[in-house]
Amino acid sequence: MASPRWGVAATVKAPPEQVLAFTAHHLDLGANRVWLHFDDPEDQTADIMSDRNRVTVVRCDDAYWKGLSGHRPPTHQVRQMRNITRICRRAQMDWIAHLDVDEFLLTARPIPDILADLPPDQLVLRAEPYEALYNPDLPDDIFTARHFRRGLGSPDPDRAAQLFGRFGALLPKGMLSHTVGKCFFRTRVEGMVANIHGARIGGERVFGGQFHPDLSLLHFHAEDPTRWLANLRFRLSKGAYQFLPDMQAHLLAADDQEIAAFYDAVQLATPRTLTTLQDMGLLRTADLGLRAKIGRIFPNLT
Repeated sequence: MASPRWGVAATVKAPPEQVLAFTAHHLDLGANRVWLHFDDPEDQTADIMSDRNRVTVVRCDDAYWKGLSGHRPPTHQVRQMRNITRICRRAQMDWIAHLDVDEFLLTARPIPDILADLPPDQLVLRAEPYEALYNPDLPDDIFTARHFRRGLGSPDPDRAAQLFGRFGALLPKGMLSHTVGKCFFRTRVEGMVANIHGARIGGERVFGGQFHPDLSLLHFHAEDPTRWLANLRFRLSKGAYQFLPDMQAHLLAADDQEIAAFYDAVQLATPRTLTTLQDMGLLRTADLGLRAKIGRIFPNLT
Protein backbone atom coordinates (compact mmCIF):
# COMPACT_ATOMS: atom_id res chain seq x y z
CA MET A 1 0.00 0.00 0.00
CA ALA A 2 1.27 3.48 -0.88
CA SER A 3 2.50 5.69 1.96
CA PRO A 4 0.00 8.33 3.09
CA ARG A 5 0.45 11.70 1.42
CA TRP A 6 0.35 14.69 3.74
CA GLY A 7 0.46 18.44 3.61
CA VAL A 8 0.36 21.55 5.76
CA ALA A 9 -2.08 24.45 5.54
CA ALA A 10 -1.75 27.84 7.22
CA THR A 11 -3.37 31.26 7.16
CA VAL A 12 -0.46 33.70 7.25
CA LYS A 13 0.22 37.35 7.90
CA ALA A 14 3.90 37.55 8.72
CA PRO A 15 7.23 38.89 7.44
CA PRO A 16 8.68 37.08 4.40
CA GLU A 17 11.51 35.34 6.24
CA GLN A 18 9.07 33.83 8.75
CA VAL A 19 6.88 32.46 5.96
CA LEU A 20 9.98 31.10 4.22
CA ALA A 21 11.20 29.44 7.42
CA PHE A 22 7.81 27.82 8.09
CA THR A 23 7.50 26.56 4.52
CA ALA A 24 11.08 25.34 4.17
CA HIS A 25 10.94 23.45 7.47
CA HIS A 26 7.84 21.48 6.55
CA LEU A 27 8.94 20.78 3.00
CA ASP A 28 12.25 19.55 4.41
CA LEU A 29 10.27 17.36 6.79
CA GLY A 30 8.65 15.72 3.79
CA ALA A 31 5.33 17.51 3.29
CA ASN A 32 3.96 16.79 -0.17
CA ARG A 33 2.50 20.30 -0.30
CA VAL A 34 2.20 23.47 1.78
CA TRP A 35 -0.82 25.72 1.34
CA LEU A 36 -0.29 29.37 2.30
CA HIS A 37 -3.48 31.40 2.66
CA PHE A 38 -2.49 35.06 2.66
CA ASP A 39 -4.95 36.91 4.89
CA ASP A 40 -3.86 40.15 3.21
CA PRO A 41 -4.24 39.42 -0.52
CA GLU A 42 -1.86 42.27 -1.36
CA ASP A 43 0.92 40.81 0.83
CA GLN A 44 4.11 40.93 -1.23
CA THR A 45 5.27 37.71 0.41
CA ALA A 46 2.69 35.95 -1.76
CA ASP A 47 4.72 37.04 -4.80
CA ILE A 48 7.87 35.55 -3.28
CA MET A 49 6.17 32.21 -2.57
CA SER A 50 4.32 31.89 -5.88
CA ASP A 51 5.50 29.25 -8.35
CA ARG A 52 7.54 27.40 -5.72
CA ASN A 53 7.69 23.65 -5.98
CA ARG A 54 5.15 21.95 -3.65
CA VAL A 55 3.75 25.32 -2.50
CA THR A 56 0.26 26.65 -3.25
CA VAL A 57 -0.39 30.34 -2.66
CA VAL A 58 -3.98 31.39 -1.95
CA ARG A 59 -4.73 35.11 -1.91
CA CYS A 60 -7.74 35.62 0.34
CA ASP A 61 -9.25 38.52 -1.57
CA ASP A 62 -12.90 39.54 -1.89
CA ALA A 63 -13.48 37.17 -4.80
CA TYR A 64 -12.05 34.26 -2.80
CA TRP A 65 -14.31 34.92 0.18
CA LYS A 66 -17.36 35.55 -1.96
CA GLY A 67 -16.90 32.17 -3.63
CA LEU A 68 -16.17 30.37 -0.36
CA SER A 69 -18.62 31.85 2.14
CA GLY A 70 -20.29 34.87 0.58
CA HIS A 71 -18.26 37.36 2.59
CA ARG A 72 -15.01 37.74 4.52
CA PRO A 73 -15.49 36.50 8.11
CA PRO A 74 -14.79 39.29 10.61
CA THR A 75 -12.46 37.31 12.92
CA HIS A 76 -9.17 35.66 12.03
CA GLN A 77 -10.19 32.50 13.89
CA VAL A 78 -13.19 31.93 11.60
CA ARG A 79 -11.12 32.74 8.52
CA GLN A 80 -8.61 30.09 9.58
CA MET A 81 -11.40 27.55 10.10
CA ARG A 82 -12.91 28.21 6.67
CA ASN A 83 -9.53 27.94 4.98
CA ILE A 84 -8.53 24.62 6.54
CA THR A 85 -11.98 23.07 6.01
CA ARG A 86 -11.82 24.00 2.33
CA ILE A 87 -8.41 22.37 1.93
CA CYS A 88 -9.44 19.22 3.80
CA ARG A 89 -12.41 18.79 1.49
CA ARG A 90 -10.50 19.36 -1.76
CA ALA A 91 -6.86 18.40 -1.33
CA GLN A 92 -5.57 15.29 -3.08
CA MET A 93 -3.77 14.29 0.09
CA ASP A 94 -4.57 11.80 2.80
CA TRP A 95 -3.89 14.10 5.75
CA ILE A 96 -3.50 17.85 6.28
CA ALA A 97 -1.89 19.52 9.31
CA HIS A 98 -3.35 22.90 10.25
CA LEU A 99 -0.68 25.15 11.76
CA ASP A 100 0.25 28.76 12.38
CA VAL A 101 3.36 30.29 10.87
CA ASP A 102 5.14 30.17 14.26
CA GLU A 103 4.46 26.44 14.75
CA PHE A 104 6.86 23.73 13.59
CA LEU A 105 6.31 19.99 13.58
CA LEU A 106 9.03 17.78 15.02
CA THR A 107 8.90 14.00 14.68
CA ALA A 108 10.70 10.96 16.02
CA ARG A 109 10.11 9.05 12.76
CA PRO A 110 8.79 9.83 9.27
CA ILE A 111 5.30 11.30 9.28
CA PRO A 112 3.98 8.87 6.62
CA ASP A 113 4.94 5.99 8.94
CA ILE A 114 3.02 7.61 11.81
CA LEU A 115 -0.04 8.17 9.63
CA ALA A 116 0.07 4.67 8.15
CA ASP A 117 -0.17 3.15 11.64
CA LEU A 118 -3.44 4.93 12.48
CA PRO A 119 -6.68 2.93 12.39
CA PRO A 120 -8.94 3.77 9.43
CA ASP A 121 -11.63 5.25 11.68
CA GLN A 122 -9.26 7.78 13.27
CA LEU A 123 -9.97 11.16 11.69
CA VAL A 124 -7.79 13.48 13.78
CA LEU A 125 -4.19 13.19 15.00
CA ARG A 126 -2.96 15.52 17.73
CA ALA A 127 0.55 16.96 18.23
CA GLU A 128 1.62 18.10 21.70
CA PRO A 129 2.79 21.73 21.96
CA TYR A 130 6.13 22.85 23.40
CA GLU A 131 6.68 26.59 23.88
CA ALA A 132 9.99 28.11 22.85
CA LEU A 133 12.04 29.96 25.47
CA TYR A 134 14.11 33.09 24.95
CA ASN A 135 17.90 33.00 24.99
CA PRO A 136 19.48 36.34 24.00
CA ASP A 137 22.88 34.71 23.40
CA LEU A 138 21.75 32.55 20.46
CA PRO A 139 22.57 33.56 16.88
CA ASP A 140 19.56 34.69 14.87
CA ASP A 141 17.73 31.90 13.04
CA ILE A 142 14.44 33.75 12.27
CA PHE A 143 12.59 31.76 14.92
CA THR A 144 15.44 31.49 17.39
CA ALA A 145 15.24 29.05 20.26
CA ARG A 146 16.83 25.77 21.34
CA HIS A 147 14.84 25.06 24.49
CA PHE A 148 11.13 24.30 24.63
CA ARG A 149 8.74 23.97 27.56
CA ARG A 150 6.05 21.33 27.79
CA GLY A 151 2.81 22.06 29.66
CA LEU A 152 1.90 20.63 33.05
CA GLY A 153 -1.01 18.66 31.62
CA SER A 154 -3.52 19.86 34.19
CA PRO A 155 -3.55 22.80 36.63
CA ASP A 156 -0.76 22.35 39.17
CA PRO A 157 -0.28 25.46 41.35
CA ASP A 158 2.76 24.08 43.19
CA ARG A 159 4.76 23.24 40.08
CA ALA A 160 3.63 26.43 38.36
CA ALA A 161 5.01 28.40 41.32
CA GLN A 162 8.29 26.48 41.07
CA LEU A 163 8.54 27.45 37.42
CA PHE A 164 7.30 31.04 37.46
CA GLY A 165 7.58 32.32 41.04
CA ARG A 166 4.96 34.92 41.88
CA PHE A 167 3.47 34.61 38.40
CA GLY A 168 2.70 30.91 38.78
CA ALA A 169 -0.93 31.50 39.69
CA LEU A 170 -1.42 33.22 36.33
CA LEU A 171 -0.27 30.14 34.37
CA PRO A 172 -1.76 27.14 36.17
CA LYS A 173 -1.05 24.78 33.26
CA GLY A 174 2.47 26.07 32.72
CA MET A 175 1.90 27.52 29.26
CA LEU A 176 1.36 30.99 27.82
CA SER A 177 -0.56 29.84 24.78
CA HIS A 178 -2.67 26.81 23.89
CA THR A 179 -2.11 23.53 25.69
CA VAL A 180 -4.31 21.37 23.43
CA GLY A 181 -1.87 21.32 20.51
CA LYS A 182 -2.63 21.22 16.80
CA CYS A 183 -3.97 18.53 14.52
CA PHE A 184 -3.64 16.52 11.37
CA PHE A 185 -7.02 15.97 9.72
CA ARG A 186 -7.94 13.06 7.50
CA THR A 187 -9.13 14.56 4.22
CA ARG A 188 -12.41 14.26 2.32
CA VAL A 189 -14.39 13.11 5.35
CA GLU A 190 -18.09 13.68 4.71
CA GLY A 191 -19.49 16.48 6.86
CA MET A 192 -16.30 17.16 8.83
CA VAL A 193 -15.57 20.80 9.69
CA ALA A 194 -11.96 21.36 10.73
CA ASN A 195 -10.99 24.21 13.00
CA ILE A 196 -7.98 25.53 14.88
CA HIS A 197 -7.61 22.79 17.47
CA GLY A 198 -9.97 20.02 16.38
CA ALA A 199 -12.95 19.12 14.21
CA ARG A 200 -16.69 18.50 14.33
CA ILE A 201 -19.17 16.42 12.37
CA GLY A 202 -22.80 17.44 12.66
CA GLY A 203 -21.90 19.71 15.54
CA GLU A 204 -20.35 16.87 17.54
CA ARG A 205 -16.66 17.00 18.42
CA VAL A 206 -14.44 14.48 16.66
CA PHE A 207 -12.31 12.65 19.20
CA GLY A 208 -8.62 13.11 18.42
CA GLY A 209 -7.18 10.78 21.02
CA GLN A 210 -4.12 11.47 23.13
CA PHE A 211 -1.06 13.33 21.87
CA HIS A 212 0.93 11.04 19.61
CA PRO A 213 4.22 10.11 21.33
CA ASP A 214 6.26 10.53 18.14
CA LEU A 215 4.84 13.90 17.12
CA SER A 216 5.52 17.29 18.71
CA LEU A 217 4.68 20.90 17.90
CA LEU A 218 7.35 23.49 18.62
CA HIS A 219 5.53 26.76 19.19
CA PHE A 220 7.54 29.97 18.84
CA HIS A 221 4.80 31.91 20.55
CA ALA A 222 6.92 34.25 22.67
CA GLU A 223 10.57 33.39 22.14
CA ASP A 224 11.30 36.91 20.88
CA PRO A 225 10.50 39.68 23.41
CA THR A 226 10.15 42.38 20.74
CA ARG A 227 7.62 40.36 18.73
CA TRP A 228 5.83 39.34 21.92
CA LEU A 229 5.40 42.94 23.04
CA ALA A 230 4.23 43.96 19.57
CA ASN A 231 1.50 41.30 19.66
CA LEU A 232 0.59 41.61 23.34
CA ARG A 233 -2.35 44.02 23.11
CA PHE A 234 -3.98 42.01 20.34
CA ARG A 235 -3.56 38.74 22.23
CA LEU A 236 -5.03 40.29 25.36
CA SER A 237 -8.07 41.68 23.56
CA LYS A 238 -8.77 39.25 20.69
CA GLY A 239 -6.29 36.39 20.87
CA ALA A 240 -5.31 33.46 23.07
CA TYR A 241 -4.89 35.43 26.30
CA GLN A 242 -8.65 35.96 26.56
CA PHE A 243 -8.79 32.36 27.76
CA LEU A 244 -6.42 33.01 30.67
CA PRO A 245 -8.51 35.62 32.49
CA ASP A 246 -6.25 36.02 35.54
CA MET A 247 -3.20 36.58 33.36
CA GLN A 248 -5.18 38.81 31.03
CA ALA A 249 -6.33 41.04 33.88
CA HIS A 250 -2.86 41.21 35.39
CA LEU A 251 -1.15 42.20 32.15
CA LEU A 252 -3.84 44.71 31.19
CA ALA A 253 -3.24 46.48 34.50
CA ALA A 254 0.57 46.13 34.47
CA ASP A 255 3.07 48.87 33.68
CA ASP A 256 6.06 48.34 31.43
CA GLN A 257 8.31 47.27 34.29
CA GLU A 258 5.84 44.64 35.49
CA ILE A 259 5.31 43.30 31.95
CA ALA A 260 9.08 42.96 31.55
CA ALA A 261 9.32 41.14 34.89
CA PHE A 262 6.55 38.78 33.83
CA TYR A 263 8.27 38.01 30.51
CA ASP A 264 11.62 37.32 32.14
CA ALA A 265 10.08 35.01 34.73
CA VAL A 266 8.06 33.06 32.18
CA GLN A 267 10.18 33.08 29.04
CA LEU A 268 13.86 33.56 29.83
CA ALA A 269 15.93 30.39 29.44
CA THR A 270 18.03 30.85 32.57
CA PRO A 271 20.11 27.95 33.93
CA ARG A 272 17.75 27.69 36.89
CA THR A 273 14.68 27.55 34.63
CA LEU A 274 16.22 24.91 32.39
CA THR A 275 17.27 22.79 35.36
CA THR A 276 13.80 23.01 36.89
CA LEU A 277 12.16 22.04 33.60
CA GLN A 278 14.60 19.17 33.15
CA ASP A 279 13.92 17.88 36.65
CA MET A 280 10.17 18.01 35.98
CA GLY A 281 10.48 16.20 32.65
CA LEU A 282 9.18 19.25 30.79
CA LEU A 283 12.24 20.31 28.77
CA ARG A 284 12.91 19.60 25.11
CA THR A 285 15.88 20.80 23.07
CA ALA A 286 16.08 21.14 19.29
CA ASP A 287 17.99 23.16 16.71
CA LEU A 288 15.83 23.61 13.61
CA GLY A 289 18.50 25.33 11.50
CA LEU A 290 15.90 27.39 9.66
CA ARG A 291 18.18 29.62 7.62
CA ALA A 292 20.06 26.56 6.39
CA LYS A 293 16.76 24.92 5.42
CA ILE A 294 15.70 27.96 3.43
CA GLY A 295 18.98 27.79 1.53
CA ARG A 296 18.51 24.09 0.88
CA ILE A 297 14.83 24.17 -0.14
CA PHE A 298 14.87 27.48 -1.99
CA PRO A 299 18.43 27.67 -3.39
CA ASN A 300 17.53 30.15 -6.12
CA LEU A 301 15.67 32.55 -3.89
CA THR A 302 16.30 36.15 -4.88
